[in-house]
Amino acid sequence: MTAFSVAHATADDWGSVARQLVEDLTAGDALMGASGQEQLLGFLYVTDLLAGDMGSILTYLRQTTNIEHWTGTTGIGICATGIEYFDRPAAVAMVGAFGDEQFHIFPALTVLNVGLNAESKKWTDAVSAPFAVVHGDPNNADTTAIIEDLGLATSAFFVGGLSASRGAHPQIADAEIVDSDAPDSGLPGGLSGVFFAPTVEVATGLSQGCLPVGPSHVVSDCVDNVIIGLDGQEALSIFKDDVGELLSRDLSRAAGYIHAAFPIEGSDTGDYVVRNLIGIDAERGWLAVGEEINAGDRVMFVRRDPKSAEEDMLTMLKGLKKRLPGPPRGGLYFSCVARGPNMFGQENKEASLIRDVLGDFPLAGFFGNGEISNNRLYGYTGVLALFL
Repeated sequence: MTAFSVAHATADDWGSVARQLVEDLTAGDALMGASGQEQLLGFLYVTDLLAGDMGSILTYLRQTTNIEHWTGTTGIGICATGIEYFDRPAAVAMVGAFGDEQFHIFPALTVLNVGLNAESKKWTDAVSAPFAVVHGDPNNADTTAIIEDLGLATSAFFVGGLSASRGAHPQIADAEIVDSDAPDSGLPGGLSGVFFAPTVEVATGLSQGCLPVGPSHVVSDCVDNVIIGLDGQEALSIFKDDVGELLSRDLSRAAGYIHAAFPIEGSDTGDYVVRNLIGIDAERGWLAVGEEINAGDRVMFVRRDPKSAEEDMLTMLKGLKKRLPGPPRGGLYFSCVARGPNMFGQENKEASLIRDVLGDFPLAGFFGNGEISNNRLYGYTGVLALFL
């Protein structure tokens, strides 16, 4: 199987971006390496300043490269090998050659409980697809449930992210552009992506971007998304014990720095889902979080800052490197819009960390409204998938 090829470009207009992508892609090996027993697959991610032009860019790439199969979406930012682009028109395209019948792109699922169409179901059932890269629409209230239901129906491990944009939210499913912001197209946003056969070897890693400031606690009393009691005590009292005296004296300083985290039951790696701490009632001693909760749930508090995020990402990358049989052929990285320069104060930080630890290999990805790993929707995380 040939190596992957990646190209990235920024320019004032979509045509210049598309031409640069094709020029750089055709200079690599991936477009020339596919034999009659192989198929080329392209991943295309654009910044939201080019979201309205994604259809034009895709058409140009398909016509000039003769690559039929594409998947992708838009983000507030995008990344390639060692580089990130924010707040300017930019795109990244990565192409790889796979064996015949090693992947299958499925059209967008926009409604809960409908499931894959007959063709996609037949393919996934026949090969028992263990892995998929998926892109979701944050404007569809059913997207999270669709991810969970499709994961249960196929038993595949999903990685990916929700698109992010200040305008259109297009997704690519082969030649089809799915956009929730274009209702006249008849294609509301949902979940689309590509399944892979068991013969495609992958490795994945998840960086939480936060570090715990105390142990997990049992929610002993709550209403909707408001935590009233923890471990049988007042919730705010437990919170203050965990975050320390400095923050306890001025709770306003905890905003944006301290978050609620819900441990994932059965996880052998200590994974948790982070949600915002959206309110503190100092008089009643209650905490409001960005997630509906139930008595008996476990919650802990975590801190989120550049140092914690970098430490956690390096731990993930070094652990992933130990599991690799050799250098990756290509990779995809899905990160949160709250990370990137919004967290680290500069572009290229996460992409550079990946290159520094794992080497110089083709990488593409985007910064979205939520990250998907193991069929769960996360926030503030970085999800890396490597093709081996």
